[in-house]
Amino acid sequence: MKQELTRKIHALEERIAQLSAGILRISQSLDLSTVLQEVVDSARALTGARYGAIVVIDETREVLSYVISGLTDEQQRQFAEWPEGLRMFAHLRDLPGPLRIADLPDYVHKRGFSPELMRSKTLQAMPMRHRGEQVGNFFLAEKADAADFTDEDEELLMLFAAQAATAIANARTYRDEQRARADLEALVETSPVGVVVFGARTGIPMSMNREAQRIVEGLRLPDRSLVQLLEVVTCRRADGHEISLSEFPIAQNLINAETVRAEEIVLSVPDGRSVAVLVNVTPIRSTENDVISVVITMQDLAQLKELDRQRSEFLNLVSHELRAPLAAIKGSTHILLDTSPEADLAELEPFYHVIDEQADQMHRLISDLLDVGRIEAGMLSVSPVPADLTAIVERARNAFLSGGSTHAIQIDLPRDLPRVQADGRRITQVLNNLLANAARHSSGPSPIRVAAERDGLHVAVSVADEGRGIPPE
Repeated sequence: MKQELTRKIHALEERIAQLSAGILRISQSLDLSTVLQEVVDSARALTGARYGAIVVIDETREVLSYVISGLTDEQQRQFAEWPEGLRMFAHLRDLPGPLRIADLPDYVHKRGFSPELMRSKTLQAMPMRHRGEQVGNFFLAEKADAADFTDEDEELLMLFAAQAATAIANARTYRDEQRARADLEALVETSPVGVVVFGARTGIPMSMNREAQRIVEGLRLPDRSLVQLLEVVTCRRADGHEISLSEFPIAQNLINAETVRAEEIVLSVPDGRSVAVLVNVTPIRSTENDVISVVITMQDLAQLKELDRQRSEFLNLVSHELRAPLAAIKGSTHILLDTSPEADLAELEPFYHVIDEQADQMHRLISDLLDVGRIEAGMLSVSPVPADLTAIVERARNAFLSGGSTHAIQIDLPRDLPRVQADGRRITQVLNNLLANAARHSSGPSPIRVAAERDGLHVAVSVADEGRGIPPE
């Protein structure tokens, strides 16, 4: 009796030692496949099972991956190619709790599946759940001594299933965090706003996106890095107060960082170069309310000022273009209203034509303005059809000259130009804009030349003037 008790104690101690060793091996790896392989191998060793498998399912309960222990490569291939394999797994996957089967071939046959690949007589199955969500299934089959699986085996399988489920859940959480981090990094990197993250205690930039590098690149000193720029840069705030970072270490300033919203700051270096930026400063604090990092966003005011300049130029251009037909209409109506009722209709007809033509011109200008909005919204409609390019160019020239231009339009189109796929109305608009631009940048009544040539499967049209041209920059 004593010897039997001693034997059981030794067996229990051995089992506990094996269990501890298995848990230690599992905890030593961060790779999910390695962890699951250690789990299934350890479960087999402790229960005496010949075969083991862990099947991981995704959020839609479809098979995501699996780990098998004990089967040869050929046996694994046969199971992978078994036509009824997925249906059989779906049946076992959806069981509400642990399942212990003493005669697996008979169990499979009674449920309408072929038992030909069932090399095992016994099976112990366990769903793997983490916080109520099923993440997979754990299977052990055929104990080495041909015995049935026991309650102890089920408890061990439950323990290892819990470990495997935790590993799967942690891997998914890590994967999701990495994806979210990658998405955020991509968003920040491609942002049109400069973003710099400083470590509060070191004062060194932890990250700087592409736009932030572009903004300060013009201040960098020869053979010096952007980080070394911090040693010489001066910040002038909107109230005129200046901070020289060479006199006040940036780390000291960042530890006491204040929140700043949309403040215009000028960054300058000793040789006089400077850049004006619109700055937001956001301190990131720890649970103890200490500043651990500072996020600074910057917008290049040069670009905003350029947008303002372009907007003013656009409004001036629109007002100028609208003022000309309005003046013509107003002049014609003034003459008509001052003419006596006895006046000859033939003498008045030209004024009616001027009013009609200039009203059409205003309508075209308004349509062009609406098209600008449609282009920005990505809603401009284009309907290409087979068209004669010569006719389109001629139509554009006539429309341009009817606006009162004094420039001669020279058309140089080859006789053998093929028909093209084009929206005639839209191409006429494009050519009108090019002709107007050429006239605007040409001196006096110098000619404007419209030419075309074959370019592979396309026809390239060019509008050239003899003006001062466009600066290379």
